[in-house]
Amino acid sequence: MRIPLLALLAACAMAASEPRTVLLWPNGAPGAVGGQAADKPTLTIYLPDQAKAAGSGVIICPGGGYHALAMDHEGVRVAGWYRRRGVAAFVLKYRLGPRYHHPAMLDDAQRSIRWVRAHAAEFGISPDKIGMMGFSAGAHLASVAGTHFDEGDPSAAGPIRRASSRPDFLVLCYPGISFLTPYSDRGDLKYLLGENPDPRLMELLSSERHVTARTPPTFLFHTDSDPRVSAEHSVLFYLALRAHKVPAELHIYEQGRHGVGLAEDDPVLGSWPARLQDWLRVHRILPVDEPSGLR
Repeated sequence: MRIPLLALLAACAMAASEPRTVLLWPNGAPGAVGGQAADKPTLTIYLPDQAKAAGSGVIICPGGGYHALAMDHEGVRVAGWYRRRGVAAFVLKYRLGPRYHHPAMLDDAQRSIRWVRAHAAEFGISPDKIGMMGFSAGAHLASVAGTHFDEGDPSAAGPIRRASSRPDFLVLCYPGISFLTPYSDRGDLKYLLGENPDPRLMELLSSERHVTARTPPTFLFHTDSDPRVSAEHSVLFYLALRAHKVPAELHIYEQGRHGVGLAEDDPVLGSWPARLQDWLRVHRILPVDEPSGLR
């Protein structure tokens, strides 16, 4: 899709500035229980230099077990990784338990996709190259957004609600996927669904149960020795994607703790972003000739 010249010039001007943060719902999020920062989901916008802009964007969901957010190593640093490669990055601050439960987190994720798509021309992004990436609980949230979406409401008054909430690609890093398997003893469940979760919601939010042919192409990264979230979660989602012929790539490293982010201090595990970079090229999120040596 061709990006209008004025939109490119506007994006160029914005890229020269520092990251900025916007409220997803300036008039208050649905179901908000107060007016504090915890009640106000935001996106922080990191735009690349226009000279290397790839015309694509990604929303990043940091992990933290649905009760905290690892905003630095699973948010800001990851946004910098994308920015250096020409991809516009948007770090999502979503609502957390125990103050909030589902569907607040999914509302925030879906709203973030609609918001970026509605503003795509402003940022010089193609509206069909907007993905979602997450880590741990944030990866679970991204997987739910990738299996529960709609095409927007064409009768809505504003452009945001008219936009689709479907991400165009997913990047899931050590995700918790299922609440219904023998290896699903996950501490984030009570923060997402409360102390006595409804079994119907546990099934609804077990993403491997809801993959379809419309689920976005997905890159998965995990470690076999992860003590917090078993690699079987990534395997389950990968097999569901294969069953529905959705393009997918899975990398499981033998060694590595949970929550490594980009694993910049590990010479072996730190190679996983290069695998992601190659996959992004395959799907034309990055240009094929994008330099491979960037860190």
